[in-house]
Amino acid sequence: MTKKEKKCPMSLCCGLIKKILPKKENQIAVINLNGVIGNVSKFDKGINIDNVNPLLEKAFKEKKFKAVAINVNSPGGSPVQSELIFQRIKELSKEKKIPVFTFARDVAASGGYFILCAGDEIYAHDSSIIGSIGVISASFGFEKAIKKIGVERRIYTEGKNKAVLDPFSPEDPNNIKILKAVQKDIFNNFKNIVKTSRGKKLKKPDSTLFTGAFWSGTESEKIGLIDNIGNMREIMKKKFGKKVKFTEIKEKKRGLIKDLFSSKIDDFSDSLVDNIFDKIEEKSSWIKFK
Repeated sequence: MTKKEKKCPMSLCCGLIKKILPKKENQIAVINLNGVIGNVSKFDKGINIDNVNPLLEKAFKEKKFKAVAINVNSPGGSPVQSELIFQRIKELSKEKKIPVFTFARDVAASGGYFILCAGDEIYAHDSSIIGSIGVISASFGFEKAIKKIGVERRIYTEGKNKAVLDPFSPEDPNNIKILKAVQKDIFNNFKNIVKTSRGKKLKKPDSTLFTGAFWSGTESEKIGLIDNIGNMREIMKKKFGKKVKFTEIKEKKRGLIKDLFSSKIDDFSDSLVDNIFDKIEEKSSWIKFK
């Protein structure tokens, strides 16, 4: 009998039991982010920090999770909301020491790609649409239309730039300068986030990457915007073994009727009209990627 066997006579049995007992499953928290980023309308909250943060906190709070996997399907939207979500993911990941893996689905463009950059590793499908790293502001000009129907536009402000880009007034070059200055700052911040997140993985110059162009998942891997091609389940099993349990972290949704009654009845018709225009704008955000 060896010294080791004298110290622990049950060591042989313990070893056999460990081999017989099934291995524990590695648990992965899954968060799905779908839609335009920002407050889309009264009836569609979109992706924003207010509804995403509770999901993140729940995912990172549980010690049982070995990692957090975030699926992103978004054409973009609010740069502020994109950055707030990005920062919160990074903050919680560092605080809890839990790795984050982000996955693009159909589209992860503009603000959608911004959120993807919060992952320690980024993945996409071959046919995913990735990129669109830029800033856009779009509106309509109705000044000729209101003249035709005999409507006079009246605006009273304190501050000469308070009515910047009013859609019922003629376009003013000075207003455009103000808008472009703001866009430049937002754009530079976006570029810095991408460069910091991807670092030496980026394989193309700024003149290629930061034009607002978008690419397939396959091409995005070649230029360094993502790490590899693969779906969430496949990648997580490679990382954490075949015995992986996925737990989707969901938001508790209120019903439509409850939403309606939580609003003032007098405001319902206005909200409905606003919602129609919001939906048109939301649709236009998706359509260029299809």
